[in-house]
Amino acid sequence: MSLKIIFIILIACPLALTGRKWTYNGLDGEHDWPTNYPFCGGAFQSPIDFQTQLLRYDPNLPPIQVQNYNLSTSEQLTLGNNGHSVQLSLPSHMYISSLPHRYSAAQLHFHWGSSNLLTGSEHTVNGKQFAGEMHVVHFNSDKYPNVSMAVDKHDGLAVLGVFIEIGESNPTFDRLLRFISGVKYRDQKIQVPAFNVRALLPDQLDQYYRYDGSLTTPPCYPSVLWTVFRKPVTISRKQFLALATALYASFAQESSSMPLHENYRKSQLTDNRVVLVSFREVASPFHRRQVIQKLLVGDLADLADEGLDQLLPKLNLHMDADKKLKRPKKQRQWSQATQKHQWSKNSVPSDNGYPPSVGKKIPTPWYMGAFDTDKGICFVSLEEQVIHQLERYQARGLMVEALREVIFPELNLRSYLHCRSDLDLQTIRQLIQGRSRDEAAELEQSLTKAILRQMRRQIKRRRKPNIKTTMGHPQATVPKDYNLELAYNHRPQHVEWED
Repeated sequence: MSLKIIFIILIACPLALTGRKWTYNGLDGEHDWPTNYPFCGGAFQSPIDFQTQLLRYDPNLPPIQVQNYNLSTSEQLTLGNNGHSVQLSLPSHMYISSLPHRYSAAQLHFHWGSSNLLTGSEHTVNGKQFAGEMHVVHFNSDKYPNVSMAVDKHDGLAVLGVFIEIGESNPTFDRLLRFISGVKYRDQKIQVPAFNVRALLPDQLDQYYRYDGSLTTPPCYPSVLWTVFRKPVTISRKQFLALATALYASFAQESSSMPLHENYRKSQLTDNRVVLVSFREVASPFHRRQVIQKLLVGDLADLADEGLDQLLPKLNLHMDADKKLKRPKKQRQWSQATQKHQWSKNSVPSDNGYPPSVGKKIPTPWYMGAFDTDKGICFVSLEEQVIHQLERYQARGLMVEALREVIFPELNLRSYLHCRSDLDLQTIRQLIQGRSRDEAAELEQSLTKAILRQMRRQIKRRRKPNIKTTMGHPQATVPKDYNLELAYNHRPQHVEWED
């Protein structure tokens, strides 16, 4: 095999490369994850902050039901230190039975702070961070043979998240902690007797947060259906310190040991997602499907008159918005490249009248059919296709922006139809591509006016000293050269797969 062929394979299959180093802080920390793992800078990332304004009560959410969690002590489990967390393997006969598919267990692991920082949970509630967080990882065993095959599929994983706070001692945690000295260093593993894993979860499993998200560690695929329980479990301060001080992220043979602590990812952008909660009304899925159907085949002018703008999320103008009005140069280059590709003379329109997507052999988006949400997205294949397209325009450095631009509308739409997201303007534009230009323009004009009204109302609330610092303009008006699309759609990138 020639060196040229080997090089092409390595470029086309970047996720096949192993041994990439990543950490939570410093060099190779989460700010640098998107360099080697572009999905980490992309859409629908986790964890997020469960803010009150994001929460929607869904009375149809059933209590979580888990099966075969009470394991026999004669069964052996593998406890290991992977350099990023302590992880316990779980048998696949453990599963969640209250989801549309059967999700079988694969492993559980923890995130925590340090002896000086008793805050280490990944998800937060209105900014509150708990001492730690446990993740019980399951894969869709109805569709995929194992967790490795499921990890990069949009419906591949379901994770149960459990907040941990300092309080009363939890004897079940000692079933793990008493063996922790055997996995002190990275890559060490030992066999431990099984136990009742159900006892690690809250007593009641009927109150929880539910949303579409991602792995919280590289490669950060947006493949996770998150269920985070509202009520935390408690462990004693002694138990917490045993976890936070006993482990090292370095190998045993290394001369200098690196403590394993503060292994949590910071909160990510919500991307107009909403969080369904089982404990507190939300637009019905039927109504949402009607909206999408109208966007695809209905009268767009009528839809504009019906007040579609009411479904859009409220704008959130940041304090540094004046720095975000212009799209980064690289992102502009990517958009120009994709637009040139989509509308070039050599492009062949698809059968449904839509312009072809970025890259070759990308399947027709599922929303152009009959709402078959079981059709999968394979993130590895998508990354390969985007790389191929970027190399045509000598723009491979734009991987993060390109993947986000390609995948966000579809992820947003899937989540919207399941009531776990608001409908984003970028997604609406993607849906109406190929429709009557006059109707599409009327709908666009209606949405633009609605968003401008939102902006003016927000600016008026920030009159006087706040106006200048918020928008960079002395008057409470929308600048004439303000690019609405860029301002509305611009989402700054946040500077294991274990989840």
